[in-house]
Amino acid sequence: MFAAQRGADVLLLDHASELGGTLWVASGQMSAAGTRLQQQKGIADSPDEHYADVMRISRGTADPTLVRLAVDHAADTFDWLEDVGFRALPDHPVAGNAHEAYLKDRYYWGEKGGHSVRETLVPLVMEQVAAGRITLHLQHEVTELVQDDDGAITGVVARDAQGTLHTFPGRFTTLTCGGYAANPALFEQLNGYPQYTAQPYPFARGAGIALGLAAGGYLRGHENVYNNFGSLLNSDQFPCQLAGRVITYPEMRQPWEVYVNAEAKRFIREDIPSVDAREMALSVQTGRRFWIVFDQHILDNAPPILLNWSREQLQQAFAEGGPAFLSAPTLDALADAAGLDPDALQTTIDGYNYGVDTGSDFFGRQHLPARVEQGPFYALRMQGSATSSAVGLAVNAQLQVIRADGTPIPNLYAAGELLGAGQTMGKAACGGMMVTPALTFGRLLGSRILPL
Repeated sequence: MFAAQRGADVLLLDHASELGGTLWVASGQMSAAGTRLQQQKGIADSPDEHYADVMRISRGTADPTLVRLAVDHAADTFDWLEDVGFRALPDHPVAGNAHEAYLKDRYYWGEKGGHSVRETLVPLVMEQVAAGRITLHLQHEVTELVQDDDGAITGVVARDAQGTLHTFPGRFTTLTCGGYAANPALFEQLNGYPQYTAQPYPFARGAGIALGLAAGGYLRGHENVYNNFGSLLNSDQFPCQLAGRVITYPEMRQPWEVYVNAEAKRFIREDIPSVDAREMALSVQTGRRFWIVFDQHILDNAPPILLNWSREQLQQAFAEGGPAFLSAPTLDALADAAGLDPDALQTTIDGYNYGVDTGSDFFGRQHLPARVEQGPFYALRMQGSATSSAVGLAVNAQLQVIRADGTPIPNLYAAGELLGAGQTMGKAACGGMMVTPALTFGRLLGSRILPL
C-alpha cells in the first residue's frame, strides 16, 4: 500500500480468498511509546523505555536489531493507524493485558481485537486496488521464487484456484505470508512439541519459510520456542479447539485450586502475579501439561474458574466428562482418571492443606482460602500450546532475507510473523510485539526501505 502510494506498480498475492491474514483470529494487541494518545493522557514515554521493557520481559532473548527497529517507529505507525480510523479502547493505553505488564501504559487494543485493525487496513488496500495502483490476486498460492544466475529474486510462481501456474516478474519480492502454526507437522518439527490447538489462522502453513529456505535463507529463533500457560482442550485428537477459557490470572480471579504436573506435584505458586513466570514454569513440565485440582467445596464457593461460565455450566461439563473435565468420588480415583500417581497426588494435597492450616505455604502462596478435602474431586486438564510461530526467516536491519553468512539475498525481503515471534518477543510474550512490528515493518518497507 505504501509502495503504491509512492508510485510503485504493486502485485499482491494471497493464498486466502479474503484479505486480513492472521488478523482474522488474532487479538490485535499493539504497543508503542511516544504516541499522541499517550501524550493526550499525560503519559511520558519513549522508544528507549519501550526497548528496555521488551528486553527486560524477554530476559534479553529478543533480537536487539529488530526490536530497536520496531520500537523506534512504532509510535509513527500507531499515530498513522489512528489517522486512518483505528480507535483504541477508551481506557487504553494500559500497562498490560494477558501478558507480562510493561512499566508504562503503552499497550493498545481495539474494541474488536484483531478485527479492529483488519477493518481499518483492508479498505485502504482496496482503495489502491480500485485506483489501479495495486493488482490483487486472491486464492493464489506462491509455490516458487524465481532466481537468476546470481541468486537475485526476479519474480514468483503462483498457482491459482484452478491449479494453473503463473509466473509474475518483479523487481522486489516481499514475503509477508505469516508463520507455520497451522501446519502441525512443521510446527512439531520446529517447536519440538505437537501442535495441540486449532486456533491459528488456517493459512499460516509455513509457505514463506519454504520459499525463503529454497532461495538460500536460514531460520533462527529455535531457542525461543514458547508456550502459553495452558489451554483447556477437551479432546485427544490434536489439534483441537478450545473447550473454554480458564482464568489463571490472579488479578482477574484469585486461585482457590491447586496446580499439579504430570508427576502430581505442584510446580508454581498458583497466585504468582507474573504471567511469564507461569509460562516459563510450564515450559519445563512433562508434556507441557498440568491439572487444576479442587473439591466440591471449592466448586460450590469459589468464583467460576471458566470465563463467562456459570457454576452450573461447569458442573454440567464435569457430568458430561472428557479428557479435560475429570471428576471422581475420591482423590485416588481422580488421580487414576487423570493418569497421575495417587500417592503422589495425596502427598501434594496434604502439603497444600498444611499450608492452608498454618498460613505457611511451601511455595509462598498468599491466597489460601480453603483446604482440598471434600469429595467429589475435580480436575481440569490444561495443555501448554502456542498459536504463533517462534522460529522464522533471518533478516537484517533492512529487512532483507539473509543467508547464514549474513549476506542478503538480492531483491528479497520479509516481514510479519514470518520473521518469528522469537525475534520480536524473545522467549516470552511481550504485549503488542507481533502486530505492531508487522505493521511497522510493512510500512517501513513500502514507504522507505524499498529503493523504488
